[in-house]
Amino acid sequence: MRKSIERVKATRAKRLEAGPPSPMTAEEREDILEKFHPDYKPEKKRKLAVGISAGEIVPHEVADIFEAHPLFDPADVDLSHIDYDVSVLVIGGGGAGTAAAIFAHQEGVSAEDILVVTKLRHGDSNSIMAQGGIQAADRPEDSPAIHYLDVIGGGHYANKPELVRALVLDAPMIIGWHEDIGVMYDKQDGKYLEAHGGGTSRMRMHSAKDYTGKAIFNAVRDEFRNLGIPVLEFFPAIELLLDEKGNAAGAIIYNIETNEYKIIRAKATVLSTGGFGRMHIQNFPTTNHYGATADGLVIAYRAGANIIDMDSVQYHPTGVVYPTAILGQLATEKLRSQGAVPVNKDGEAFVFPLEPRDVEAAAVIRECWEKNNGVETPSGVRGVWLDTPMIEEIQGKGTIKQRLSAMWTMWHRHDIDITKDPVLVYPTLHYQNGGVEIDEHGATRVPGLFAAGECDGGVHGKNRLMGNSQLDIYVFGRRVGMSAARWSKRSKPKKLSLQHIVDYDKQLKKAGIETDRVSPILLPDYRAETVISSSLGRFI
Repeated sequence: MRKSIERVKATRAKRLEAGPPSPMTAEEREDILEKFHPDYKPEKKRKLAVGISAGEIVPHEVADIFEAHPLFDPADVDLSHIDYDVSVLVIGGGGAGTAAAIFAHQEGVSAEDILVVTKLRHGDSNSIMAQGGIQAADRPEDSPAIHYLDVIGGGHYANKPELVRALVLDAPMIIGWHEDIGVMYDKQDGKYLEAHGGGTSRMRMHSAKDYTGKAIFNAVRDEFRNLGIPVLEFFPAIELLLDEKGNAAGAIIYNIETNEYKIIRAKATVLSTGGFGRMHIQNFPTTNHYGATADGLVIAYRAGANIIDMDSVQYHPTGVVYPTAILGQLATEKLRSQGAVPVNKDGEAFVFPLEPRDVEAAAVIRECWEKNNGVETPSGVRGVWLDTPMIEEIQGKGTIKQRLSAMWTMWHRHDIDITKDPVLVYPTLHYQNGGVEIDEHGATRVPGLFAAGECDGGVHGKNRLMGNSQLDIYVFGRRVGMSAARWSKRSKPKKLSLQHIVDYDKQLKKAGIETDRVSPILLPDYRAETVISSSLGRFI
């Protein structure tokens, strides 16, 4: 590895003079995706056999949790004993759920009539882990229309147009709201310090150093707490409740510390449970937090909500490969937007550093495996170098510690100085592109059930651009909060039912699915003989 690093250093001046490789043509992008991106491996997926979206193609890992039995026998549950009776129930305590609760309150629902339940602590989510930034078209040379075209193109034209329209039109307003509640975005001479992201045609990435997600969420959570909205921590939802008409009517929650079950009746229910990163699709490591196990998808699907774009998975092109202690963690795209370039073992730049994420990931995979130009670590996994010292050659000395302090700290803890040495990276499971299908108001096909954030589907199509997840969280978190509040005002208390669980189990039997699998899985299981850290080099 050290000999390869010396070759990277020796070629740096030449690369700085030549500039990065040119972006690929549309034809080149499609070709490399089809040959090297994990999404294009049909043997890694199958058609769902049951449910409203039966016939849809999803990864085997997702099909396994959909084609599974519930965690309990519905006959054992006494639905007449209601522990909480609220107007708006929010399931999930990340950015989307927290924003939804705030805006439900602003829409006229009293704080004590809203309840947030979350699997871990309030804020334990991918929302606080986001680093690179949040997009919003607010420059004179930019516009929501141009932002719209970037999003649609990046999503391979599979996005729902009305969702993208909502995303880009609300973006400047969301940035303004963040500043109003105390988010300190990076500025220079009083103006936003904005940057490019992969697949964008304009510089519209707003950031707070490389702690953007945490900076935003901290301000949003403070706003939430000032309102006095109650939260139940360590209480994941294990099943949704419906009424006799099939409308959403609350949830059954389970305390993972005390093994208590609680029944919540609600006039409107918001799903903001995040994605499936901890399911390690195709054995990839992941950037995701510990609770990202697709629980919301499972319970929404059993209740009758359909899914969309779940055949597509985002593998971030630059996950950490070395040291092994931080395998799979994120080397933010902001490193590349500031000048770092991916190079192979000989120090050769092989891809434009700001291709859309799926294209960039496919290029790294090709370099490591077909061209055999990757760098192998002592544990036997491969990666390519991200030449981080180029940032300071381009932007000036001190840039990394000033703008990328989280990145500098992450590697510095392992005695690696990214201002002097490149870092080893490889694609890592990062984002669930699809999810529960929603409309522009965040409504699912189940009346009274709304969804926002990574668990929603249709916004990003087959590939998400950098900075649009933080935007999705707060655009649709706001919209579902208002929608749920309005729905709750015209909804009446309901008679609770779990008949949909009984019916779903019958579908499993009818489809000939004989399994002892149960879901949602709640937390990942790392007791398997083959650990993730030894799988990275074998997926190809």
